[in-house]
Amino acid sequence: MFKRRIPLAWRQFMKQKGRFLVAICGITFADFLMLMQLGFQSALYDSNTRFHEVLQADLVLVSRQGQNLGLLSSFPRRRLFQAANLSEVESVNPVYARLGVWKSPQTKLDESILVIGFNPENPAFNLPEVNQQLATIKYPHTLLFDRNSSGKYEQAIAQISQGQPVITELQGRQVQIKGLYEVGASFVANGSVITSDENYLRIFSGQKPGQVNLGLINLRPGTNAEVVAKALESYLSDDVRVFTHQEFIDFEKQYWRENGAIGFIFSLGVTIGFLVGVIIVYQIIYSDVMDHLPEYATLKAMGYRNVYLMFVVIQETLILAICGFIPGGLVSFFMYNFTRNITKLPLFMTPDRLIFVLLLTVIMCLISGAIAMGKLNSADPADIF
Repeated sequence: MFKRRIPLAWRQFMKQKGRFLVAICGITFADFLMLMQLGFQSALYDSNTRFHEVLQADLVLVSRQGQNLGLLSSFPRRRLFQAANLSEVESVNPVYARLGVWKSPQTKLDESILVIGFNPENPAFNLPEVNQQLATIKYPHTLLFDRNSSGKYEQAIAQISQGQPVITELQGRQVQIKGLYEVGASFVANGSVITSDENYLRIFSGQKPGQVNLGLINLRPGTNAEVVAKALESYLSDDVRVFTHQEFIDFEKQYWRENGAIGFIFSLGVTIGFLVGVIIVYQIIYSDVMDHLPEYATLKAMGYRNVYLMFVVIQETLILAICGFIPGGLVSFFMYNFTRNITKLPLFMTPDRLIFVLLLTVIMCLISGAIAMGKLNSADPADIF
């Protein structure tokens, strides 16, 4: 019985190939929209936690007023010294970070960039390229530049790679770029620069040395980070929050998920893509049912039950789902690569995302088919003939 149903559903589509192609295009567009929105949403979280991932810290202190890496309020550095009093704490490391305005060395236009400063004697990031150039950032007015920043930096990067420093301005002060590293752009800033804490404080002269933006705490081997974090929360003043490394990553993601309008927009885009697909598939299935209503009535007169006819419609929806998903996935894959090369955002197609969208596509088509079945049930041989 099952082998006979598939050809019937397929032949009905093949009878009107134009309508079938329109349906495939509609589902392809819906899948493309959902995949792109989910990809951008994932890139939003991943790009904004790149520095979080490579922090060399078991615990992280941030101001209770801090919102994300680009909007970190400062807190007294003495909180780190207080934390160091705990026997479980091996070392502490203050880090400065904020958005700055610099003149692009290539276009000469003002752009926003993330500026990070720390003591070169105590590496703050698990970035080999940075840690190999710690002696370089000790020189006054010297920076390292993220080669994976978004924008027109090809000439500047080529010049730096050849060992020639690039001169530009940051916060109205002349600086020179003498080295490169790779992290990538984010939704906070198109790129980043790293320097020493002394250079940072020269650039942002309004920030006092005793006011830091991040506090990195490393614990002794075998120490439970969660237990120490709770102990510090009760021990330190309430002007700071204590996170484990993973909690700090989750803190950033939560901001963009709940407070950032961009995260909501991407979720809305997925919903719109799903609804567009439901409408398109419903119109196609409904039109197909109406065109073949006499045939369905004839089958009923021959003794076929509504269940059989419903299975035919379900098979049509599954054919549409699969035939539309394949080109939608392929187009999205190429667009992921194209967008990643242009924006430098971490936009990658994952098997989990493909499976999730495939399931959404099947559900989308089944919902449309279920709505269209209402007309199928009304196919009465007495009315038709």
